[in-house]
Amino acid sequence: MRYLLPLLFLLAAFTTPAHAQSGADKVAIQTVISSQIAAFRQDDAARAFSFAAPNIQQAFAHPQIFLQMVRRGYEAVYRPKSFVFDPLTGKEGRWLQPVRVIGPDDQSAVAVYVMEQQPSGEWKIAGVFMADSSDQRA
Repeated sequence: MRYLLPLLFLLAAFTTPAHAQSGADKVAIQTVISSQIAAFRQDDAARAFSFAAPNIQQAFAHPQIFLQMVRRGYEAVYRPKSFVFDPLTGKEGRWLQPVRVIGPDDQSAVAVYVMEQQPSGEWKIAGVFMADSSDQRA
C-alpha cells in the first residue's frame, strides 16, 4: 500500500497533457524558425545549424553537411519566397509549428517543425516534415 501513492504520482506524470505554451514560448519558437530560415537565405550553415536540436546536430555532425541536406531535400524551407505561421499545436508531448511556405518554384507546402525545449529553456528544431498544400496563401 505504501508504494501505491508514489506509483499514482508517477502514472500521473506520464499521462498529464503537456502544458499550454505561453505567448512568450510561441514567439520564441517562431523566432527560432524565422532565424533559421534567414540563415538559410544567407547560406550561413553554422548559424542555421545552431538552431537544430542536439539529435539533429549529432546526426549531421557538421554545419555544411546539414546545409547540404536542407538544400537538397527541403528547397521550400531553404529558399522560401514567403512563409506564414499556422497555429502552434501540441501532439504526443511535442510541439508542432506548421509553417505555410511558397517555395522558389511557386509551389505551396506546409513545413511542420517539431520543436523541443532544451533544459536551458531555449527552443530548438528537432525535425521538420513537409506536407503538400492546396492553399496558395503564404
